[in-house]
Amino acid sequence: MPGLVTSPTKELQQINMDTDNKKTEKYRGGNLKYRLQRKSSQATKTEGLCFEDMSQWSQSLERLLSSKYGMKIFQAFLKSEFSDENIEFWVVCEEFKKIRNSFRMSSRAKKIFKRYIQAESPREINIDQKTRERIQQNIEAPSTVCFDDAQKIVYGLMERDSYPRFLKSDIYRTLTDSTSQSVNM
Repeated sequence: MPGLVTSPTKELQQINMDTDNKKTEKYRGGNLKYRLQRKSSQATKTEGLCFEDMSQWSQSLERLLSSKYGMKIFQAFLKSEFSDENIEFWVVCEEFKKIRNSFRMSSRAKKIFKRYIQAESPREINIDQKTRERIQQNIEAPSTVCFDDAQKIVYGLMERDSYPRFLKSDIYRTLTDSTSQSVNM
């Protein structure tokens, strides 16, 4: 599994998937495809997103996640499909690995367990019971690798399921079409 470290930024938070207030969303470009198209064209002009970068995304999940924009757009795609807990967990684990303070590591491990690993947790990821139990034991004396088994499972799920769906999605096709058109201009 690649050791990529990327964290969500304000720009991802701006791609708001909430549909509670559809009337307001309508006027703000509530359509995800529209917003991503708009975000892509803005990024292409102002922030360096280019067709070459995007063409790398189709080569592997690792390349997609190593791209600043790739990560944001993949997260937005997963959120639009109500399945963003996997990428969220993967990113949290990458951040967890950077912790060096043992007290902070212990506290953070318990929070991660309660949020993603524990049965019936708010953002429960799909892992087997044996892995869940092993992690529960690991967090009693946490280390930077205590979530590695679950992280590998989640990465594999994203690689086999979410990533191929992303590459076939309207979001990805729209972005690659709009970016390749701006290259041809």
